[in-house]
Amino acid sequence: MVRGRSPTYDSQREQILAQAAALFAQRGYPGTSMNEVAEACGLSKPTLYHYVRDKHELLVLITQGHIDRLEAVVHEVTQQNLAPEPRLRRMILRFVEEYADAKNAHRALTEDVRFLEPIDRERVLAGERRVVAAFADAVAEIRPGTAAAAMDKPLTMLLFGMINWMFTWMRPGGTLTHADMAPIVADLFFGGLGAVRLNRKRTRRIARVALA
Repeated sequence: MVRGRSPTYDSQREQILAQAAALFAQRGYPGTSMNEVAEACGLSKPTLYHYVRDKHELLVLITQGHIDRLEAVVHEVTQQNLAPEPRLRRMILRFVEEYADAKNAHRALTEDVRFLEPIDRERVLAGERRVVAAFADAVAEIRPGTAAAAMDKPLTMLLFGMINWMFTWMRPGGTLTHADMAPIVADLFFGGLGAVRLNRKRTRRIARVALA
């Protein structure tokens, strides 16, 4: 008889994916074993295999899940029918919020996607390209001529450079939060350093972080 799924199956699987993503971020995909994933999850190895077939499926689920969430954010914002600049500002805000809790999945996407089987890698990367295209379209609408000059995607990638690697220098629980940084990223992208709006509270926070 086929073994049924427990009511907690989905939540347990999400916990497994979160633990695996953390291990991949710390040790890399090749350096992580299924034994280590099972131990980190407090499960036996046979129990772990009840939730995933193998390590490759873990990587597929982590990277595909991350891209699916980002595409859902793009869809959510697009459905609001905002003008180009408010739309891009909103996407920046929502992506910074999403990345606040997705640094391990994002690291797996950027560093370990090459270990996926070709068909899985192409599917994940196709989703990534759609996300980039949505941002590039907004950039092209805000600054006419960028697409014709083939600068819409390079400008978009510069923007992602600010968003994507925030986790490498922001300290969890520090005085500067992702919510603080989202409008700064948008202001800096749209208007340069002089456009960044500082208030006394934020200035004190940034000064403390810089001196830490």
